[in-house]
Amino acid sequence: MAGPMEQFEIHQVLALPKIAGMDFSITNVTLAMFAAAAAVMLFFAVAARKAIVPSRMQSVGELMFELVDDLSESIIGHEGRRYFPLVFSLFMFIMMMNVLGMFVVIPTATSQLSVTVSLAVLTILVVVFVGFQRNGLGFFKLFAPTGVPLFIMPLIVPIEILSFLIRPLTLSLRLFGNMIGGHVVLNIFGGFVVSLGLLALGGGIASLGILGSGVALGSVVALLALEFVVAFLQAFVFAVLACVYLNDVVNLHSH
Repeated sequence: MAGPMEQFEIHQVLALPKIAGMDFSITNVTLAMFAAAAAVMLFFAVAARKAIVPSRMQSVGELMFELVDDLSESIIGHEGRRYFPLVFSLFMFIMMMNVLGMFVVIPTATSQLSVTVSLAVLTILVVVFVGFQRNGLGFFKLFAPTGVPLFIMPLIVPIEILSFLIRPLTLSLRLFGNMIGGHVVLNIFGGFVVSLGLLALGGGIASLGILGSGVALGSVVALLALEFVVAFLQAFVFAVLACVYLNDVVNLHSH
């Protein structure tokens, strides 16, 4: 029986020549990300079709759009729409990777720390770029909150800088930890279903194993439903934090 961590192993699918010492070979995780991106584009290609009576796909697409649009405007303010494409792309891409990862044939890309770190670093780099673009060197005011007494500023500034620098780490670990944890638990309970069911075939007192197998199966179904909720929530939390970080630099004057 496969171990609970084997589902996260990276396998090379297509070997490509190295460029400047970097390996650009296609792996199963790369394919999972391509599949998620293609699924998002296909979904909105179908959902964006104009119809007098909206289809279910169109209704879901509009709900997703309105959800992130309201989120960006409520956190960032009237300029939230300017950063909506970034936040919406992150939300949909992460959610689709999470959802597709629920199927056995496709690994969960967000269960790879390299993927979540890349998304987190990209988000923070955009925040830094927007901060300097809008505020110039005034961006550094982010680390010196207004209203703080000068005598404790030497203590506050290093804390603010450290807090900013660990944002990519917290963003990536939160998503990575929740996705890998849920999949490991599902795999373990799935193993209980099979092992206890096989034990019951021995007859006698071992037949009670069928009861344990049934309980484990019920737990798998419940956990699977919970994992779909987590898949959405983790994408939503990532989008919320992206908006919060953008708000810090967009509305720096109120920081």
